[in-house]
Amino acid sequence: MSVDQSTVRRIAHLARIAVREEEVPHLQRELNAMLAFVEDLNAVDVSGVEPMTSVIPMQMEWRADAITDHAGTAAVVGNAPVSEDGFFVVPKVIE
Repeated sequence: MSVDQSTVRRIAHLARIAVREEEVPHLQRELNAMLAFVEDLNAVDVSGVEPMTSVIPMQMEWRADAITDHAGTAAVVGNAPVSEDGFFVVPKVIE
């Protein structure tokens, strides 16, 4: 796949990037180099490779789902501009 100069201008327009006319050939070469690299990656056979989430094998550390810091309802609701019966009062948004 190859990118021509009109495609470079269109990409710049869509990305809302101001590109001077003298920059277009350089950007064309850069984009073509990136696309060539992606084509090289597509040529690699990965049929026997399992998907991975990290480059090093690791296990997620699980922690207990426990309350570790609780200032109390009165302290938390006390930060609200308006509260009622231990709850935050917010303006109605749906009628």
